Amino acid sequence: MGRFGDRIGSIEAFAFASLLTAAIATVVLLVARRSLAGLGDAADAPPWMLLGGLFGAFVVLSITITAPRIGVAAVVALLIAGQLAAGALIDRFGWFGVDKVPLGWQRLLGIGLLALGTAFVLRK
Repeated sequence: MGRFGDRIGSIEAFAFASLLTAAIATVVLLVARRSLAGLGDAADAPPWMLLGGLFGAFVVLSITITAPRIGVAAVVALLIAGQLAAGALIDRFGWFGVDKVPLGWQRLLGIGLLALGTAFVLRK
């Protein structure tokens, strides 16, 4: 995505990828369900359940903009570390309706080691 963004513009690459993803998802939905009726159920869902789409768009846009600047390995390291930290917080506090999972020393050590690895990857 970073190279694509360099070629046509970051926002343009993001928009193209999003449109292509929507088209593929629509075809898969039509093939699997033979209907688009299930999409209407999204309107009845609590707004926080729609955050997945927002966060997914943020990730794609972030990759498109940052990969050419800091490198693909650094972007992937940051994404994984950020997702693990966010997941640990979601588990710890039981956000979004998930069961609470304690944040023990093993999890903290794992997050710390991943953060240390990310720091090493970010160094040039």
